[in-house]
Amino acid sequence: MADAVDVTDNAAEQAPGLIRRARLDDAAAILALEAIFPSDRMTIRSIRRFLRVPSASVWIAERDGSVVGNLIWLRRAGSRAARIYSVVVAPEARGLKLAQRMIAAMESDAANAGCTTATLEVRADNAAARSLYARLGYAETRTLPGYYDDGADGLRLEKALLPAR
Repeated sequence: MADAVDVTDNAAEQAPGLIRRARLDDAAAILALEAIFPSDRMTIRSIRRFLRVPSASVWIAERDGSVVGNLIWLRRAGSRAARIYSVVVAPEARGLKLAQRMIAAMESDAANAGCTTATLEVRADNAAARSLYARLGYAETRTLPGYYDDGADGLRLEKALLPAR
């Protein structure tokens, strides 16, 4: 599995930045990004656990030497599904296709790990995220009433992954 990727499409050329695997010393930056979420925020302990366990992969978007986004995906032993657990991009870095690039890195990583499907949950009221996932081929498969800590509804999304080459 690659430690860093550089998506070479037009979006990547217009939005310089590095998409790479997170390191343990990125934990504080990931925690700071978690403050953006309205609920269900991770603790530093959870973040450090995700950075250490083999069932989790954490990707970072870095721009001008600063961590401006992260994506965490999980896989269960014996499962062929990858679950996107968290995606966040700092407000000042939005619109630069960094979430799209992290998702592309995750999908490649998951396919290389033998996963055939990617799933995630998203807040039903998060129109921007829902639009992004729809553009990337994720389909809404289920409504999750009261899914989030603050009572907000969620949606389960799913996408078939292309086999690794």
